[in-house]
Amino acid sequence: MINERIDFPVYETIGGKKIMAPSASPYHSNLIIQLATDLNNYCREKICGRVFIDSLEVHLPDGNVFRPDLIVIKSDNMNIVERNKPIHGVPDMVVEVLSRSTMKRDLTVKKDSYEKCGVQEYWIINPYMETVEVYLLQDGKYVMDNFYAKYPDYEWENMSDEEKAEAKFEIPVSIFEDLTVKIDDIFRWADF
Repeated sequence: MINERIDFPVYETIGGKKIMAPSASPYHSNLIIQLATDLNNYCREKICGRVFIDSLEVHLPDGNVFRPDLIVIKSDNMNIVERNKPIHGVPDMVVEVLSRSTMKRDLTVKKDSYEKCGVQEYWIINPYMETVEVYLLQDGKYVMDNFYAKYPDYEWENMSDEEKAEAKFEIPVSIFEDLTVKIDDIFRWADF
């Protein structure tokens, strides 16, 4: 019997070195599906781009080959996508969900590469803290646009009025003019 994970391991190429990409957890996968659903519905309705998930290879101009958790490519950038091949070029938006084994790379090497290559919007989702950091490219450098968190009831109850007023629960997707995503929708986990 073939074990795809063992017989066909998944790699990323970082600085010329192959690094095995770990398998995602169910919660990690659920986060990506929740976010991808909102983004994909918007792109289909507006006919303005495509959303990709599932470890699709992205070959960046700096030589790195990553498998982002989620990729958005706007319609005017679709020339980097072919139906049956990896992406060769720079996506408009990339989302990485942190895991303990990849956290350091997502926050350093990958972030630096996405910035250098010109990815316009980079989201880092922390499933442990239920937070999202949004970075936007400005003058060739990433600037943190904002930090979003899903607050558990006990934490919300202990926050000051000032802290509550500063909390944001909808994340604007800057590559599109009129799209926001609710933080609660990303971190939704259905109880069956």
